Amino acid sequence: MSILTSPRGKVEVVYCRRTESQDIYCIQNLIRKFTQKLFGRLNIICLLEKANLAITLYNDKEEIMAQATFLDYPNWNVAKQDDWVSLFWELDSDIPCTPLNTLFMHLFVAVDEYSVGCCKEIIQTVFKAVPELHFIFLIVPSYMSLGSTLITVFDQVGNIPSLTYDEDFAVYICHRHSHYPQLHIRKARVEDHDDLMPIFMHQDTILKATYGEYFLAELIEAQDKENHAVVCEVEGVAVGFMSVCSRVNMQLLHECFDLVLFHGFCVPHPDDVLELPQELSVQGSQDAELRSSSQDSQKIVEEPQEPITPEGRERESIQDLGNLGQVRDTEDTNYYVSNMSSTSISLPEETNYFRPIYMGASSAFCIQLFCIDEKHEARSLDFMDFVFSLFPDKNFCLISLPHLTPEFALIQNFVKIVPFKNCTVEQDLYVFHRAGLLKTINIRLANLSDTSGVENLISTLMLNKSILEDLKQYNEARRDPDGTALQAFVADVAEQIVGIAVIRNEMDIEYIRSHYNIEDFIYFSHHQHEEHGHLYHFALNPIFRHYTKFFLKEILRLGFKSCLYYPIYPASREGKFQSSYAHSLTSALHYLVPVRPRRQIVYPLEKLGINAPSKAVSKELLSYALNHTNRKLTLEPKITVNARIVVVGASSVGISFLETLVFCSHLKFSNLTLISTHGLPGKKLLDTEQRKFLASDHCFNDKDHALMSLCSWVNVVVGRMTAIDRAAKYVVVSQKEIVLYDHLILCTGQQYQVPCPTGADISQHLTNREIPNSSKRRYTGKVPCNHFILNDEEDCLKALTWIRNNSIITEGNVIVYGDTIDTYTTVETLLNLGVRGSCIHFVQPPPTSTITCINNYSVESAVEDALQAAGVTIYREALLAQWNEGENPDPIHSACFTTPTKPFKLTCSIFFSFCEKNVDYETFKALNDACLVYDGRLVIDANFHTNDIAIRAAGSLTKFSNRYYSNEWTHSSFSSKEVGFQLAAAMLNLFDPTLEPVTEPPADLDQLIPMYKGAKIQGGILPGSYHYLHIAKPAILTPLEVQMAQPDFGSEVVTGNAKNGNYFRIHVNKYKMVETITCLSKEAFPTSNYICLFGQHEQVLNNLCARYEDNMITDLYRRKISLL
Repeated sequence: MSILTSPRGKVEVVYCRRTESQDIYCIQNLIRKFTQKLFGRLNIICLLEKANLAITLYNDKEEIMAQATFLDYPNWNVAKQDDWVSLFWELDSDIPCTPLNTLFMHLFVAVDEYSVGCCKEIIQTVFKAVPELHFIFLIVPSYMSLGSTLITVFDQVGNIPSLTYDEDFAVYICHRHSHYPQLHIRKARVEDHDDLMPIFMHQDTILKATYGEYFLAELIEAQDKENHAVVCEVEGVAVGFMSVCSRVNMQLLHECFDLVLFHGFCVPHPDDVLELPQELSVQGSQDAELRSSSQDSQKIVEEPQEPITPEGRERESIQDLGNLGQVRDTEDTNYYVSNMSSTSISLPEETNYFRPIYMGASSAFCIQLFCIDEKHEARSLDFMDFVFSLFPDKNFCLISLPHLTPEFALIQNFVKIVPFKNCTVEQDLYVFHRAGLLKTINIRLANLSDTSGVENLISTLMLNKSILEDLKQYNEARRDPDGTALQAFVADVAEQIVGIAVIRNEMDIEYIRSHYNIEDFIYFSHHQHEEHGHLYHFALNPIFRHYTKFFLKEILRLGFKSCLYYPIYPASREGKFQSSYAHSLTSALHYLVPVRPRRQIVYPLEKLGINAPSKAVSKELLSYALNHTNRKLTLEPKITVNARIVVVGASSVGISFLETLVFCSHLKFSNLTLISTHGLPGKKLLDTEQRKFLASDHCFNDKDHALMSLCSWVNVVVGRMTAIDRAAKYVVVSQKEIVLYDHLILCTGQQYQVPCPTGADISQHLTNREIPNSSKRRYTGKVPCNHFILNDEEDCLKALTWIRNNSIITEGNVIVYGDTIDTYTTVETLLNLGVRGSCIHFVQPPPTSTITCINNYSVESAVEDALQAAGVTIYREALLAQWNEGENPDPIHSACFTTPTKPFKLTCSIFFSFCEKNVDYETFKALNDACLVYDGRLVIDANFHTNDIAIRAAGSLTKFSNRYYSNEWTHSSFSSKEVGFQLAAAMLNLFDPTLEPVTEPPADLDQLIPMYKGAKIQGGILPGSYHYLHIAKPAILTPLEVQMAQPDFGSEVVTGNAKNGNYFRIHVNKYKMVETITCLSKEAFPTSNYICLFGQHEQVLNNLCARYEDNMITDLYRRKISLL
């Protein structure tokens, strides 16, 4: 916020933000003829699409006061965008302009009355937003004067010719030091105490309360060779403070953090043990290969040569670059490394990686205390050059921060160190290398002589051969064998290669546009086809990680691209970790934004003929998650959230929660962890063509998981939660490993449990009425090997494997016990596998409700007829009495049941149980032992909170507190996907500064539970090969007949017959909105298309009700195209 005063004395309060698309109309209204003469006739939309930085000033009334647009190459075509540096060096060699420190103003407009103040405010904002920026150039026709506004900030340098115009153009420059200068850094003095204390007290009062009122003065006075205190000052006033110390607990760091990339922060020593001794090494172990390296490759710096001058320190840093370590797979991608973090443990075993032993002296110092005035925070990095000069023999600066500390400007230039799983340090560790201060990084097209440097850089990467092959192809042909244009870029510092990137032209851009929401980030029509690039490889030395965005920006400029795309393809599960890969791993992933996939209309291509979409859109490719960047995003900051968010349970609610967080493009959650029995779902364990044992809620399928690639962003812990320590804030997994958390999200849901036999002796001919109710009893014995409860795809795969390995298909009886929709889909799957219907016994326990799982008599009767036709025997109201007549139940050879009339006994080769779902006992015990309020389910409030503020829960695991008087409503009544989204939305209020602060609801509204509107869906393939889909609004379950008897029921549109396999029912409520859809068909149908009909007005569906009443609709399946 700034206050501007016009020449006439008017005052206006203005605010600054990035330019948005809705500003375009106002910007056009501010353009004058003079503006067009200065900058030319511009297409504003196209200019903003290609701009690296666009700033808008607005007032309290949201009126646009000024706007300026900046790009990284000159306007008026005075030079090619990839080759302007030499021209400006020739113009004035005293101006050391480089692509890193230079931008060009391509447009400036402002309200005339406040134009001078607006111009200065925008220029200052730009210098704040881009710390590396030192020069802003303005190029205008030489015959034009700048006017009274721009002349106040720009000075003329000279004239240059244009490549396309006859006249010359004048070059003007604006220097950083005139608007937002670098800070002056010096040693602290006791007199600075009074200037600094208000800054400290504004940000934190703990230090004063702990160490006394004069702790800062005492810290300054205590300086010696190992401890230094420095300040930054502006106009003689100290505005920032940093305390540094050379005493670092290296042993603790070596025990807790993976420091192999930085040679343990130690000086190389002849006795260093950098690789596993030969007699202990495992031949061919790739992990050992990645972790090992020669001393030369690990060597970071030479022994200090007593540099005492700034020039000497600069020469030393340049010399050090000759010995920087290579890029490694563990550094080459954050999302892969995070799998080795303290919050990512593969259970129950963990490979013990070799840890190098460093014998050299420490080469690191640490920042103990840092504080700076918010007005000057953007210049925090100015401290680093001075503090490194205080320790000429040190090359690493370390800082540790609590996990919940918001990321500030200084830390954005540091590299976060990956902790080991047994890390005991309750803070994140960051490092900055002396060489990171170098501003001489140069991005250029690769050439043949770079090959050896690239080989050294990527020698330890698993996919180094692929990168070198592409580099060779570029050097030889500049194209792929199929003719696709290929470009390779390298980053060099002091004539050493520190980065490599390879891109190709994106040839599937129409497919990307149609399958991903890329237009959330760009106006597609303003980008030429050849401006879309496909990022294949990206590797950058971790010391220069903070230049990643600059590297990407230069790739776009030098490659004449405006957009880059990076796909991540799903990989099969290997070992205990799920990892993903594309063409190569990339350390740039966290600087890209994930792009949401678009819902695809399922077209009957054969029926549409020439009217079908183009093959570029409709072709089937391997599904992948798409990541993206463009010119607008290269200078857009991301907010890093280091809070440890642990999600327990890979239910649809948990996956939806993680999906929402991951796709927040302006946030980067670096500590997301999922604890799940089988890891992330979506591993395609069963072929898509196969019948599924379990019904689907249609929240996520295998393709959806591939399109999200959550394993790229989320640490996965394979195991069960067995305990929660609320005081220490950690979860115990599988009774021996711990996972620390700051926020714990419980989404375990409910699972089918092993049924507990009543123990009734059927020889006594007991009936159900004579047996005590044992529904609440928990089975505590050994689970028989041929007893299966199916809760997820992993369970289904085990059952399928057991069936095939034990000849169940050709012989043996199968008992399916339960009365849920999963029992029907399981019976159909068994029939489809080849099990004879006469060998399948469908045993239904006594109903607990008058509402059936299908709740539609037409569908139920069709399914029962199909079961009878297949020869499946159905037993109703049967209670499990005994296995093997009360003897050892492992394996099950027979099962006894009681009924309301007489008991019966069945031989059994495999037993499927689908009894009523409940909370897993281990989960219940963990919740109960942690003193979380549990009343049949975990009790939460309307904002997902349990009785612990740090623990939230959602899904079928939970129920609302009794104070809401709404026991009929639970999260089970709603769409799991929507519940997960709302849970994430509630959490984002804690982390997203762009959201409006949440206000406390009025007391009366706080007594209401939230109501969600998303459809509740279930579907699957039922006996008779019926494809079934039911879509309904969230509601308390009531029999269909009771619903239809209500006076406000509305109407229904029904075509076809369930037994004929062409049944289609649509319920339209009294407001003419589609409220329920039920489909039962012998043929597969486009489920996603039908789901979109929910919530639509019948007029949107071509006046559906009127046409049905006029007998114009006889088959809704045939009318599906006109409806959609």
